[in-house]
Amino acid sequence: MTSSIELRVWRQFVTLAEELHFGRAAQRLHMTQPPLTQAIQGLERGLGVALFARTRRSVALTPAGLALLAPVRRLLAASDELQRIAQAADAGLAGRLRLAFVSSIAYGPLPEWLRSFREAHAEVELVLREATLDVQLDAFDADEIDTGFVLHAPGAAPPGLAAQVVLAEPLRMALPESHPAAAQALVRWDAIAAEPLVIFPRRIAPSLFDAVLATYRAQGATPRIAQEAIQMQTIVNLVSAGMGVAWVPESVTRLQRPGVVYRAVVGVALNCETSLVWREPALPVVQRFVAHVAAQQRQSAPVSHPRSAADAGASPI
Repeated sequence: MTSSIELRVWRQFVTLAEELHFGRAAQRLHMTQPPLTQAIQGLERGLGVALFARTRRSVALTPAGLALLAPVRRLLAASDELQRIAQAADAGLAGRLRLAFVSSIAYGPLPEWLRSFREAHAEVELVLREATLDVQLDAFDADEIDTGFVLHAPGAAPPGLAAQVVLAEPLRMALPESHPAAAQALVRWDAIAAEPLVIFPRRIAPSLFDAVLATYRAQGATPRIAQEAIQMQTIVNLVSAGMGVAWVPESVTRLQRPGVVYRAVVGVALNCETSLVWREPALPVVQRFVAHVAAQQRQSAPVSHPRSAADAGASPI
């Protein structure tokens, strides 16, 4: 019986508990006294206990009524929140956002974007997951993520998803500190072309993998892949261990490891892009996040490929 009691009756109970007078309580509730009296009597019958002690001159809460007052107030407060919560979720201001990201953007603007989004959308639960492109595509198909940051060659965002480029940057060469070319501010292509290469597997960023290999072919070289690794941090650590050299997004050069230096390569312009991707139609909370990232981009430098003397004379891939 208690589970089927309407909230309206509980509101009448709280109002009467506050007024301790049927007439005044009925006036506050914009009703006449007899229906209020009947409602309270019905509530007491349903609960099997008396909530009010009545005399001709007074109305007082019984111990049972007093015990119920605080939890009923909490119940009513929670019920009042339901409409606001639903409207906030519908507007993308509340709910859950399942966000995946590649490791490279974590060394760039992602931490600041997440911080500012959390500050502006305190009622949105962020569920973060570090994942490469191949894992994210599977997660989209399984409805395990709502949006993601993916790494790819310029203009090669994964098909079938809405995409917004959020970061465009050159690739830089990570070299062991002991490498002869590490002493130079700019590295010549012929100094690294034959070096063993540490690279990510093709499946995790196929367009970028192909762009790297195409660069070698365009320069008349054949890459010697010595080791594959998925995480940028692991790639840099393998370079530090002397396993080879590696192309990494410029943002990853913020990752400082003993034994590793980062250099631009003269005459070669290898670029990459990071895009925010999602499925259409976009959830309201996804729309909010996309708009937030776009606003953050407008406040900072526009998306462009930074160029240096090392890039002069080379066309981007």
